[in-house]
Amino acid sequence: MNDPGTLELRLDYRFRDQELLAQALTHRSLHRKHNERLEFLGDSVLGFVISDCLYRRFPRLPEGDLTRMRARLVKRDTLASVARALDLGGFLRLGDGTRKSGGCNRSAILSDTLEALLGAVYLDGGVDSAQAVVLKLFAPRLDNIETENIKDSKTRLQEMLQKLEKPLPIYKVVGQQGKAHEPVFRVQCRIDHADSPFFASGDSRRIAEQSAAALAVEALESGES
Repeated sequence: MNDPGTLELRLDYRFRDQELLAQALTHRSLHRKHNERLEFLGDSVLGFVISDCLYRRFPRLPEGDLTRMRARLVKRDTLASVARALDLGGFLRLGDGTRKSGGCNRSAILSDTLEALLGAVYLDGGVDSAQAVVLKLFAPRLDNIETENIKDSKTRLQEMLQKLEKPLPIYKVVGQQGKAHEPVFRVQCRIDHADSPFFASGDSRRIAEQSAAALAVEALESGES
């Protein structure tokens, strides 16, 4: 097993309670004092920090879109990918059977351990420390999530309309406010399936169109259109 001090350097966080770090890295196959309770806590810590970050970064996105963005960031595959980037598998404390069966590289174990690690940081250093670690680990994905989300909502709407055998949506800029360097675009999204168009605003035309598409998707999913 690798030196946990190396992991602390990668997290940019030094544990005051080294036993807490050891517990976060301990799988139930090794010892009864394992990391599942810390995993429970870390799941909530991660969800809160990511939700707070998305809420502040995208002030005009609707709740449904923020929820989908968060889901992509905290899903098991994403967590396992972050864990692998940390080489977390090399720090795991596993029972012999679990280790021999490849437990160090199992996505479920890696993602659960990452959550446990975040829970341990929270207990050891508080909210600010946990937030700093989460934002450091997820920075590349948070930077890319806007483009992914724009593609997701508009693509989902298009696919839903195609399935209903309806024409593709029509987007139109219906207003622009604010200063030249801080414009706010108001966009209309019209679909044949709805009696009224959907309106949304954004700091760019793309974001506004994406937000309007998200509203249309929500309406179609709820049957309100």
